[in-house]
Amino acid sequence: MTGLFRTIIMMMAALMLSTALLVRPAAAQQILRDAETEQLLRDASADIITSAGLRPEDVEIVLIGDDSINAFVAGGQIVYLHSGLITEADNLNQVQGVIAHEVGHITGGHIIRFADGQKQALGITIISLLLGAAAMAAGAGDAGMGIMAAGQRAAMGQFLAFTRAQEASADQAGAKFLGDAGISGKGSLEFFAKLQNQEYRLNIPQEDSYNRTHPLSRERIAALTDVYQASPYWNRPTDAALEARFQRVRAKLLGFVNPERALREFPHGDQSAQAHFARAYAYHRGVRPEASLNEVEALENLLPDNPYVLEMKGQFLLENGRPEEAIPALRRAVQLAPDQPLIATTFGHALVASEERENYAEAKDLLKAAVTRDRKNPFAWFQLGVIYAAEGDEARASLASAERQQMLGQHQLAMVSAKRAMNGIEEGSADWIRAQDIFMTSGHEVQENEKNGKKERRR
Repeated sequence: MTGLFRTIIMMMAALMLSTALLVRPAAAQQILRDAETEQLLRDASADIITSAGLRPEDVEIVLIGDDSINAFVAGGQIVYLHSGLITEADNLNQVQGVIAHEVGHITGGHIIRFADGQKQALGITIISLLLGAAAMAAGAGDAGMGIMAAGQRAAMGQFLAFTRAQEASADQAGAKFLGDAGISGKGSLEFFAKLQNQEYRLNIPQEDSYNRTHPLSRERIAALTDVYQASPYWNRPTDAALEARFQRVRAKLLGFVNPERALREFPHGDQSAQAHFARAYAYHRGVRPEASLNEVEALENLLPDNPYVLEMKGQFLLENGRPEEAIPALRRAVQLAPDQPLIATTFGHALVASEERENYAEAKDLLKAAVTRDRKNPFAWFQLGVIYAAEGDEARASLASAERQQMLGQHQLAMVSAKRAMNGIEEGSADWIRAQDIFMTSGHEVQENEKNGKKERRR
């Protein structure tokens, strides 16, 4: 390969890598799951999603463990929120503004159209590379390299302009969805002001946004202020009960991801519910079981018969090796919130961890119902596998392992487990068909990974 063509290929690869880095993959990041948080996000976004012409049950909001202030969509009807966005938000209305913007990306089909922007930019790059190569072949080496470099800059400039247009479109769509849902846009502007302050701290030039994927925050504020202020809902406050739930969720998340900051932000003099949530998780993460349970006791007095407080109590007891003590609190939590599969899974875990065989039948029913409502719960499948193995049903224990392994991306192992399950389950039954589906779909994933040179992680 000549040096000229090597240069051309390297420049094309550089452009493709630059554009690829603009999309944050979700698969490689830690997903945080909490029943109360997921229910709050569903309730807070339902009207926004409906106003966008989508069905709330079809749109998923996923929380990712990342302390940066960010949110994105990456295909399908899934909105990914970083934990840092929640902990840095002052109120629920700010988070609703972000969700509305991301829903704007979904309805605009921006992820699907993302390839169009790449294609246009790559077309400019190829043309400039060919023109530069022709100049270099004619003996004008410096001119040829200049044409190539200018072409790459033009291509990247066009691609960035494309993404900025998508962001501006999502801003306007989000504003419409908020208005149609009867929700104020104040939080949206407040959040852009937060981002603007971050830009100042990072010394991001404020003259223009030419070299950015997003418009500058001041540009977005200027474009949206009149739109939001014209809404009849500009001064409408967030529902007080919903806001109180958000403050509790934010506090517990802060205690989980940043215990030191939580204890600074919620000192002992603060006896609010959110303060007790924050300190409870901070102490639990710091392996101070009695201190964490004292905070839970205070919460039980403030919020009697709250299923999420009872769930937290049971979780803390269970994770401190006291499953028998956890069972009453978790049983009551499930009674109060029967449609929460994450709570049911924790209860099932406590029943299994008690090592009392008479508890296994109840645990099995709970876990089977949980995975029916929430099939993306590998831990529930693990617990089910434990029960099947204890019952001597190795085939269904293998099927449960296959379900869990496929969720975790361990497709080679999933194939082995699914094959073992098929060998022990009556052919043609529902469980046999499910094992066959896992075997075939994981087999396809293994072939694709081998083709692309990817290696599976074994956990």
